[in-house]
Amino acid sequence: MSVVTADSLFNLHLRHHRRRNTDFKPIEKLQLVSKNPISFNRNCTHTPNRRANFRSHRHYCPPKALSSSGTAVVETPEATDVTFSETFELKRREKLEGKITIRLESGKDEDHWSLTVGCSLPGKWVLHWGVNYIGDTGSEWDQPHEDMRPPGSIPVKGYAIETPFERSPASSLGDSFVVVKIDFNTNSSIAAINFVLKDEETGCWYQHRGRDFKVPLVGSLQDDGNVVEAKSLGVWPGDLGKISNLPQETESADAQVDDIKESSLKQRPLQGFYVEQSVFKEICIDNSMSVSVSHCTEKAKNVVRIETDLPGDVVAHWGVWRDEGKNWEVPVEPYPPETITFKNKALQTLLQQKTDGTGSWGSFTLGDEFSAFVFVLKLGSNTWLNCKGDDFYIPFSSNATKAELSGSTHSSGEGQPVALDSQATSDDTFDDTSESKEVVSAYAGGIINEITKLMNGISTEKSRKTKSRQAQETILQEIEKLAAEAYSIFRSSTPIFTEVELAEVEDDSPPPITISSGTGSGYEILCQGFNWDSHKSGRWYLEIQEKASELASLGFTVIWLPPPTDSVSPEGYMPRDLYNLNSRYGDIDQLKNVVKKLHEVGLKVLGDVVLNHRCAQFRNQNGVWNIFGGRLNWDDRAVVSDDPHFQGRGNKSSGDNFHAAPNIDHSQEFVRKDIKEWLCWLREEIGYDGWRLDFARGFWGGYFKDYLEASEPYFAVGEFWDSLSYSYGEMDHNQDAHRQRIVDWINDTSGTAGAFDVTTKGILHSALERCEYWRLSDEKGKPPGVMGWWPSRAVTFIENHDTGSTQGHWRFPGGKEMQGYAYILTHPGTPSVFYDHIFSDYKSQIKELISIRNRKKIHCRSTVKIVKSERDVYAAVIDDKVAMKIGPGHYEPDKGAKNWSLATEGRDYKVWEAS
Repeated sequence: MSVVTADSLFNLHLRHHRRRNTDFKPIEKLQLVSKNPISFNRNCTHTPNRRANFRSHRHYCPPKALSSSGTAVVETPEATDVTFSETFELKRREKLEGKITIRLESGKDEDHWSLTVGCSLPGKWVLHWGVNYIGDTGSEWDQPHEDMRPPGSIPVKGYAIETPFERSPASSLGDSFVVVKIDFNTNSSIAAINFVLKDEETGCWYQHRGRDFKVPLVGSLQDDGNVVEAKSLGVWPGDLGKISNLPQETESADAQVDDIKESSLKQRPLQGFYVEQSVFKEICIDNSMSVSVSHCTEKAKNVVRIETDLPGDVVAHWGVWRDEGKNWEVPVEPYPPETITFKNKALQTLLQQKTDGTGSWGSFTLGDEFSAFVFVLKLGSNTWLNCKGDDFYIPFSSNATKAELSGSTHSSGEGQPVALDSQATSDDTFDDTSESKEVVSAYAGGIINEITKLMNGISTEKSRKTKSRQAQETILQEIEKLAAEAYSIFRSSTPIFTEVELAEVEDDSPPPITISSGTGSGYEILCQGFNWDSHKSGRWYLEIQEKASELASLGFTVIWLPPPTDSVSPEGYMPRDLYNLNSRYGDIDQLKNVVKKLHEVGLKVLGDVVLNHRCAQFRNQNGVWNIFGGRLNWDDRAVVSDDPHFQGRGNKSSGDNFHAAPNIDHSQEFVRKDIKEWLCWLREEIGYDGWRLDFARGFWGGYFKDYLEASEPYFAVGEFWDSLSYSYGEMDHNQDAHRQRIVDWINDTSGTAGAFDVTTKGILHSALERCEYWRLSDEKGKPPGVMGWWPSRAVTFIENHDTGSTQGHWRFPGGKEMQGYAYILTHPGTPSVFYDHIFSDYKSQIKELISIRNRKKIHCRSTVKIVKSERDVYAAVIDDKVAMKIGPGHYEPDKGAKNWSLATEGRDYKVWEAS
């Protein structure tokens, strides 16, 4: 499936000629998808769009049959030729309302109770929950005992449980009603159950009044606005009540969350209750629209016919273009029935209902003096459907060429232009403020011209026999900075990405240069040097020191070590005193020694830094743990105010909250100053070469950029991990929205850091588990993960300490690991190999793949030509140097001008190299 756009420069010209109604604010938009290749004589092109707001993509889709059953007959001139006929798929969003139900009831006796949470909306629902123990003043979230966890539950980072909902056999709330039932004993030490709901299809979280649901099981807890119980809701056992609608704004930052103290609990019998709460979800609905143009030469008329299966009243908001200009015009009468003039700038025609009730249609007769019919559709009072943020454009001339349609031409200057590739979705919103667009367009045009000049400069440098690497490095750094800046200007809610390809260095040796701070040379191969249980030996640094030479001999260039700081959790991800580097992995001297040894064998070393949250060492006046100790003795001003668990006095979080520890407010200048000093200290004192950032979703990437600019790492990568897109339990083919969120974070860092390509991992899961290798090609025939959009910033992986190891949150399909490595070790991006796989039966196979990558000089910006993506096989050629295939299906590289020889093979994978 391919999404197709018309020439971007044409769209740039069009922005001056939109409807002149500045109040035109569509709430609902459309997405057009073409299921077949488009020929160029349809005026279609994959040319990237350079418009300042990236909203006016022109889409042409191939003809497709659409039933006209029950449609009224339209009179047309006797002798007509069909000059245009296309069918568009319309994707619109509709809001569904459902119910979240909460039932607390007794079981077989007064000691055994159950909490049942239900949801009536369709989706892949998960209950994310934890408990609060009596006397626990550090956090309101902890994991319950195993006998309390329903089947299918998995632990989440030591503080919560995730339990999938199961379908309820019989419910008055519909067939899609699902529930989770938690059984517990009232004699336990649990004070409350806290939970939120998550829809894994959309990645959305559902809370109560902007906070976690809290169901108290003992005593009388202070109601912080999120307590769900019989008394607080005014409902008693058997009664039906409603809580206010979701979602709601988080309450005041000063809202206090009292700690549960055993001495203050007022014991009373537990009371059962049942409540319902309204919950909303947006779903995508597919509709179609066919448009045809019939021309009568004798009468010099064009008849435009629109037919759609959209429900309800549909209004066409339309106008025409003349040959000499691209301005919207209102033609003279006669008009179709039910037509009104809209502010003398457009016409609005209510389409007629089909007699069988399956949609509506309209017919518009216009003279030959016009060159095109332009329109959008309106549903109801405030829902508009448009063509990727622009008007539907229907040409009257069957011979119209791209040049004729574009009106004027645009040049970005001498030399070859640099493509800023982009792809839009239906989530953009109109803003017809021409002045602001012109300013942005002018600024963006300037950046494009600057990039063009720099590309000319690097071409000149490359053509010189001396080939100054220093000059090339300087130019490349400037290009990447400008590309990131251009991306910042153009970004909206649409999937937009920026990638400037490196000019190929003719010298065969890898360039010993840094492209920009934090992104390395492009030839890195990363080793994750630990797993979830590595802390248990108490001497992990010593073990890695002993393996340093072996790791280097395998071909790795960078190693990622575990978190070095004092931590509440032994794994290191609950840091406390940042300057205390005596951890369960070893002491500070052992850390220095292992880093020194790794440097001696030629490996760069990444430190795992946890900057999103930090565990406090002291309580405030309310007994809440939010006062920090050690050298960075922050108070509660360093804690975000919208984390309800820790009474922070800082600003609201710039990302997602991590419930198990105080979330740090990076907007505070003193916090940023201290963190920058700490990172610089780690660089100097320990010798770290770069960083792996934990839980990058927790705060704005711009703050991380600030930290990188201060600490100047060789390489940096962030962990931005959230759910992929699913529909009815199956992963969607199109994961653009998911990789866009990762790319957005990278862009927030101005491209100074990479990110783990979670999108690619997820797609590999489905492709290999279900034998659906076609998933490994996106709608443009490119790799479907971050690798396909911004390969120089994509750190690819198949497993890590969270997804695999003894945690197993998202384990790679068993027995197919080497297919995963055959993919990421031959493709662009920076591949990362998990420690458990290195020291396993896979070692020799991984070593061979790394050897091929190094021998053929595959790097993070290598080019990929996907030659096969079918049900049972995926095959690609990389840089014309390496060919590979994974899957049980057959593939052999085309001999052609290349002399391919088999370099390595294993179970369902093969790799060839060109000689």
